[in-house]
Amino acid sequence: MTDVIRTHRLTKHYGSQRVVDSLNLRIQRGQVYGFLGRNGAGKSTTIKMLMGMVQPDFGTAELLGEPVENLSPETRSRIAYIAEGHPLYNWMSIDEAVKFNRAFYPQWNDTLIEQILDHFELPRKRKLRRLSCGQRAQVSLALAVASEPELLILDDPTLGLDTVVRRDFLESLIQIIHREGRTILFSSHILGDVERVADRIGILVDGVLRVDCPTDHFRESVKKLVLTFAGPAPEDFSCPGLVQCWNRGTELELVLVGYDDTQRAAVEALGPRNIEVVDLNLEEAFIEYTRGKRRSLPLFAQEVRHAQGTSDQGAA
Repeated sequence: MTDVIRTHRLTKHYGSQRVVDSLNLRIQRGQVYGFLGRNGAGKSTTIKMLMGMVQPDFGTAELLGEPVENLSPETRSRIAYIAEGHPLYNWMSIDEAVKFNRAFYPQWNDTLIEQILDHFELPRKRKLRRLSCGQRAQVSLALAVASEPELLILDDPTLGLDTVVRRDFLESLIQIIHREGRTILFSSHILGDVERVADRIGILVDGVLRVDCPTDHFRESVKKLVLTFAGPAPEDFSCPGLVQCWNRGTELELVLVGYDDTQRAAVEALGPRNIEVVDLNLEEAFIEYTRGKRRSLPLFAQEVRHAQGTSDQGAA
């Protein structure tokens, strides 16, 4: 499949801090890619480099096969971007914003934007500065998709929206995803949203891409184990794939990646009275994986890439 987004060793510093560290990212045509990380992990900086708003210190980035720094007007017209906070020209009305944006895109779909504005019941004559946060998000989505983009990049688009507006936004986004050939890079702090729409995720930890795998694979690979002992639990534990280990008196809580027979044997060797294996949703798996640095995180990324490569070969 064709790579719609490709970066090679993309790196950015702010002062002495390396906020994006040698990022190698590949997103294929038709994928919905959830781009995750805690605050300050480097997600927004990466997106701004992809959009040409921030210059990298090192490395390269390509969108739709062209270097970001030299995108042709024709290629730019095939890309849409929804920025965090939904910045718009506040002095314009909704109708004026539609007219303004239409001038930049040769494939503008008037029917589609009319359908979206009607669906959200947006007041066309109202100035953008008088819209609620949710209405601004809805206008941003309408303006972005009316250009019929092949690539849609969203930087935390549902941040600050109430539950009802966020659900409407996502349902509209899902309909857009179903249009043939669309590729979406979707960054969000709301993991439930990502789980609904993304077929693949990447997780940045301190600017490094530690995870790049199918969404289901990550969720199913991270397990929490609660070991109960008759007396005090061991103070520490080590085995391949261990991410976290907490002593809770008579309990030992472990977070493991790729729970298998080797890990099971190591756990059973501790002699616990009971072993509870807890399945996690995406948000829980993300929290458990990224909450601390007690164990080496690159291990999971390596395992995932190996597993995905094996799976791809089998599918071939």
